Amino acid sequence: MVCPTGNGKPPRGFTLIELLVVLAIVSLLLTLAVPRYFQSIDKSKEVVLRENLQITRSAIDKFYADTGRYPDSLDELVEKHYLRSLPIDPVLDSTSAWNLITAEVEHGSGIYDLKSTAEGSTADGKLFSSL
Repeated sequence: MVCPTGNGKPPRGFTLIELLVVLAIVSLLLTLAVPRYFQSIDKSKEVVLRENLQITRSAIDKFYADTGRYPDSLDELVEKHYLRSLPIDPVLDSTSAWNLITAEVEHGSGIYDLKSTAEGSTADGKLFSSL
């Protein structure tokens, strides 16, 4: 075999077949990994949503226990240092997209509970708005 470089050494590099085999292996691995990656992102958003709802509801209860009334807004919980910042809805990526539920008249006015306004459901079939 005559060497095209002229120095007696064979040319260095990969053949087209070798590159195609490597690309096929990489694409096979990606088809297995990418769906699991997106499932884990969705699952983490559900966990963060549940945690934010639980923490905010707890702060509302503590505010009511301390003052005898419910807060007029979520901003009031932040101003009075019951929360460090407004809770975020990770599904909608928003701090203002909450469905605020006001208290019944006998308990005074103010925010009694909050729910997500995100459409869709969790992995176990519950609606985001019912969490």
